[in-house]
Amino acid sequence: MEVWIKSLEVAMQVKQKGIELEVRSKDGTTQLGDCYATMTGLVWCNGKKKKENGVKVKWEDFIAVCASEEALKAAVKAAKAVTP
Repeated sequence: MEVWIKSLEVAMQVKQKGIELEVRSKDGTTQLGDCYATMTGLVWCNGKKKKENGVKVKWEDFIAVCASEEALKAAVKAAKAVTP
């Protein structure tokens, strides 16, 4: 997978606009989506969705999911079981 920073609007601390990461397929030909890291959390935009229509994750929830290998594996398994 390729990950690119599309816009870096950060001084020292991540602000409300945050950092936008463009995620592409391994060969770089297909845009898989964008991930925004802001001061309130993360926003995942599948494909070419706008930030307003993305899935928002608070930092507290992201930390809970990534707190341990077991929690992460369970979260990924549950996510893959859901058909979008």
